[in-house]
Amino acid sequence: MTIDEIIGFMQGFDGVRTVTPVPGDGSPEISWGDTFFSYSPAGAAPVTAQPFATIVTKDYPGDESSLLGRPDTFRVSVAAGKDLFRAWTGHAPGEPAADAEPGVTDAVIAHPLYGSAGWLAVVNPGPRTDEAVRLLLREAHRLARARHERRADSTRP
Repeated sequence: MTIDEIIGFMQGFDGVRTVTPVPGDGSPEISWGDTFFSYSPAGAAPVTAQPFATIVTKDYPGDESSLLGRPDTFRVSVAAGKDLFRAWTGHAPGEPAADAEPGVTDAVIAHPLYGSAGWLAVVNPGPRTDEAVRLLLREAHRLARARHERRADSTRP
């Protein structure tokens, strides 16, 4: 899977706001070229919600273990939720475990920083993880939509 294929796949979901920061848009330079997916049926930047998936193209300070400085390397990160996290890793978010090395490619692993929050990651998704990444993104979208609807219901009179 390429970055463009992932972005195209995400465009097929309702309410997805895709942001890819670029120079001059007011975003921090470190985020330029990365992509963030949020659930926002109105299209505006969500005020109370974080992205439910990201594509990161470089190492961030404190998050270098995926070795994203290698040529043509990126990481898809997905807020998969507890159930899918457990299904893929064999343990609950936050439980100690000997997961795969964060720099391994084409493998679903606990996110090196946000695994304790139920995030999964795939560095350079390929033939082994293509369908898994699609499944994880569908579920993350479903969970984000459900959170949005719960919040909207709680503010209605």
